[in-house]
Amino acid sequence: MKIGLIGLEKSGKTTIFNALTGSEEAVNTYTSQKVEPHLAVVEVMDPRVTRLKEMYKPKKTIYATIEFFDFAGLTSGSSMGLVKTSDALALVIRNFSNDILDETLGKPDPRADLDNVRSELILSDLIITENRLERIEADCKRGKKTPELQKEEKVLRKAANKLNEDKLLRELDLTDDELKTISGFQFLSLKPLLVILNSDETCYGNNQGLLDELSGEYDLIEFAGGFEMELSRLEPEEAEFFMQDMGIETSAKERLTRFAYDMLGYISFFTVGEDEVRAWTLHKGETAVDAAGTIHSDLARGFIRAECFSYDDLIEAGSEKGVKDNVHFRLEGKNYTLRDGDIINVRFSI
Repeated sequence: MKIGLIGLEKSGKTTIFNALTGSEEAVNTYTSQKVEPHLAVVEVMDPRVTRLKEMYKPKKTIYATIEFFDFAGLTSGSSMGLVKTSDALALVIRNFSNDILDETLGKPDPRADLDNVRSELILSDLIITENRLERIEADCKRGKKTPELQKEEKVLRKAANKLNEDKLLRELDLTDDELKTISGFQFLSLKPLLVILNSDETCYGNNQGLLDELSGEYDLIEFAGGFEMELSRLEPEEAEFFMQDMGIETSAKERLTRFAYDMLGYISFFTVGEDEVRAWTLHKGETAVDAAGTIHSDLARGFIRAECFSYDDLIEAGSEKGVKDNVHFRLEGKNYTLRDGDIINVRFSI
């Protein structure tokens, strides 16, 4: 899972990046020349994996991971090519005061900043759409009109109409087939979008009116970015003390991880054994053969059956033998829809 942090310059993206990843990238009030994104891979500390590790005592334990990218601040007309590699976008909006920033950029205005970035996303997609439609029209005039080209043109015109209405493409009702047709363009406004309201300690938790206003349009979460960056550098016991004082129940990383899984529609399944306990990520609604392919393409190609039981049943029974004794051990076919917390072992033959 790849999440790209975007936002206007000085919105606090790198502060949020550090809070999420425990990194110590430089945070500067003044203009930065950073072009290349910061990257960090963060383990999803699922307590179920930890419990499975205790039960199986494997040689290796592998948690699921999230890749966070901290991109350079967006400016009018800026290139967004690198951002397209992300599975989802986390838009950081400035909601903190700073004497220097207030003087140069003005007082924090989250609504205006959000509208500004929204316009940048729409403009980026509209340029791509119109350029492609021009090429399709030229091809058709040269006699290269094919059913595939007509199909693509129809979807792109639908997209262009929505963008010209100043709407995000994710607000457009597209079929799975239409989405597949335009998937190669990696449209930014089609990606899942999470808005992070980056507040300072003095106003964190006192923005309910703004949160209510924006939550009707966007998936939204509030962080006290600077505070949580400092928390990420403390020992867990010390960090918990300060979190309680601020009314923060869990770390920024835990909250964003949970939010990302829900927003992107992901579940976790597990493989277990003496050699390895591992968490895998799958989209809700995907099947046993999809899970097999996530582990290795050969398992999907030669799929026969999946031995399957749930994490909850294992914990209740205390062992795999107990699961079998309680008749909770199942053999599932390739069309079985995996559930969050399923533990599987794939039978296959090539």
